[in-house]
Amino acid sequence: MVDLPRLFRTSGSGRAGTAGPHAAKVAIVEGAIGGEARFASIAALFPHVQFASAGPVWPDRTDAHLDILIVAVDAGRADEIDTALRRLATDHGSTQIVIVLRDADVMVTRQLLRAGAADVLPAPLSEPTLAIALERLLGGAAAAAGRRRKGEVVAFLKAGGGVGATSLCVQTGAMLAAKGQGRVCIADLDLQFGSAGLYLDMPEAVSVTDCLAAGPGLAETPYATALGAHRTGVQLLSAPREIIPLETMGPDQADSLMTGLRRDFALTLVDLPSVWTAWTNQIVQQADRIVLVTQLSVPHIQQVKRQLRILISQQLDSKPLILVCNSLSPEQSAAVTLKSAEKALGRSFDMVIPEDRKLMTATINQGVELTAVRRGTKLEKAVAEFASMVAAGALTRAKS
Repeated sequence: MVDLPRLFRTSGSGRAGTAGPHAAKVAIVEGAIGGEARFASIAALFPHVQFASAGPVWPDRTDAHLDILIVAVDAGRADEIDTALRRLATDHGSTQIVIVLRDADVMVTRQLLRAGAADVLPAPLSEPTLAIALERLLGGAAAAAGRRRKGEVVAFLKAGGGVGATSLCVQTGAMLAAKGQGRVCIADLDLQFGSAGLYLDMPEAVSVTDCLAAGPGLAETPYATALGAHRTGVQLLSAPREIIPLETMGPDQADSLMTGLRRDFALTLVDLPSVWTAWTNQIVQQADRIVLVTQLSVPHIQQVKRQLRILISQQLDSKPLILVCNSLSPEQSAAVTLKSAEKALGRSFDMVIPEDRKLMTATINQGVELTAVRRGTKLEKAVAEFASMVAAGALTRAKS
């Protein structure tokens, strides 16, 4: 039996207390940590935490007020790994997912952590290991409660030129904003060649240079009222109307800008330039999720490898990453297969967006959302699925 964790020790007595109505909540899928005796033993170590069974399988929906969900996954079963990766990429709100991994290996552990698992613990699971993990996660949640950043930021990176990252970012933002579940902003920070304003037919939108003129007041700028809105409701901070040096922005300014956008929007999609600078690195470091967009060709796959390597070098490989193969056409699939590309990358694409050049060109030329041109297309369906991955519950949490 391990000592009662310091963070949750009761004053004057080491006996288990009764969790109150505002206690942290932990749910455990049956069999994930052992039998009833282990369940009772670990619950006794955390008297101010509510423990409950999550049922026999990973639940389709998690309680919005659940802090931690503990599930078991068998690394020797490809179907269980695929299911776990898919579930981690979908909306589980603010719930932290802890995976108890049978037949654990380094590659699968890294995959699960990259996909968004809060922790991966090897099975068979010892009581001290589980107790230490829970203390860390619950302690982090408690410490973060007072400094919670209001909104979420998703950084869009490009693996190669002309991959359609801006188009995808714009359509995703428009689709999410149209749902009316929370404020959505697109921040086009490609200081030299950003085109989100043109794609939304908002050429006079407030630009980054307008905001930079505010100087030290970047964080205090009222973006929700200052930024113009598209007909779908998505608001835009556009790229400069003229090419400016990348050095015009620095890490401190980027930090202040993100602080202001988080305050005013439930979700901010940041379209970054294809180059890495100190300030773009700062934004990616602060992002809640990263989207890496590419296309299916040998040069593009090499660019993905380079981006993945720099993410590792910047210790960003544990941050949730959505790898997108965009504008996939039959001709591309014939030249380079998805399977061979994934083998070369050592990981799967999280999302494959089909090509519909005619539809996408029409939306860009008209400055409208996909559904305004044509409804029920394969492209619309794919972008909708991608949008749910990108939002990952941010709008639902903002509304509740």
